[in-house]
Amino acid sequence: MSMDQVPGQEKAKSMLRYALRSGKVSHAYLFSGPRGTGRKALALAFAQALFCTSGGDDACGHCIECRKFEHGNQPDLHMLEPDGASIKLGQIQQLQREMSYRNAGVQQKVYIVEQAETMTLQAANSLLKFLEEPQSEIVALLLTENVQAMLPTIRSRVQMIPFVPLSPKELQAALEAEGIASMQARAASRIASGVEACRALIQQNGFAETRNVVIQLGKESLSRFTAAIVTVQQQVVKSDVGQDPQLLLTMLLLWYKDMIHYQAGRLEEIVFIDQSEWIGKHAFARTPDGWVNCMEHVLECSKRIRAHVSTQLALEQLLVNLQEG
Repeated sequence: MSMDQVPGQEKAKSMLRYALRSGKVSHAYLFSGPRGTGRKALALAFAQALFCTSGGDDACGHCIECRKFEHGNQPDLHMLEPDGASIKLGQIQQLQREMSYRNAGVQQKVYIVEQAETMTLQAANSLLKFLEEPQSEIVALLLTENVQAMLPTIRSRVQMIPFVPLSPKELQAALEAEGIASMQARAASRIASGVEACRALIQQNGFAETRNVVIQLGKESLSRFTAAIVTVQQQVVKSDVGQDPQLLLTMLLLWYKDMIHYQAGRLEEIVFIDQSEWIGKHAFARTPDGWVNCMEHVLECSKRIRAHVSTQLALEQLLVNLQEG
């Protein structure tokens, strides 16, 4: 995998490419950022570039070292993750022993520590001693969601590589590159944060069906009250869609938000893009404030369901509120 294949994170990529291009690779990096921002994927891509013999600022994907890496046959790459809830002293000591052995191939060794913030105090102090005596052929890549949970002394001895949440457009592009249908990718990228979370959302039962029900409810909620009540009873309460009413309501929020996007001319922001023609005919049926009121009613419905009000009762009350404006 090349760094180009990792979605977003242009600042992080630029910093790593400069290190490769200039030959100023640090002995240790701390990849910090929220879950789903591609920390592990970019760490692996950077590690491959470090082993690559082409001498560029990214992995070539063709040399012997790249092929070994991509087939999982790179003995000088070591991965470390929590054993249970934490990374323990014994794991760090074993890693240090492995790092002391002679290189199997090129003059480079890389170790990646996932969830580095979970290291016990003893493990962190042991790693700190290792970082204080850097060896030119060893590169450490520490990954964390919570940089403040890391020892300040460790933070001071690594180069920080910040990761930021991917934008919905970047998420959508990444999902579509995996072969996920555009309509589902567009919706999921506006609901979940991170590629993994979006992927899991799309794969759960009823995601596509929920989207279809939202379109139907969104249309009926404006002027066909009786039809909307039947839809709630038949296609929500008595189906898999009713198993996750919060997903339904989140998508319904996006539906009403699309009306505001259309009024403002932000057509590229519309989530239900396949319904653009219908949205265009009805977006001006209410003022922007009117659509905001609709969104507030949806949020209130969500609160009622979380407070254990019957899903059917809460949704029927929502439809009454939507009719009243």
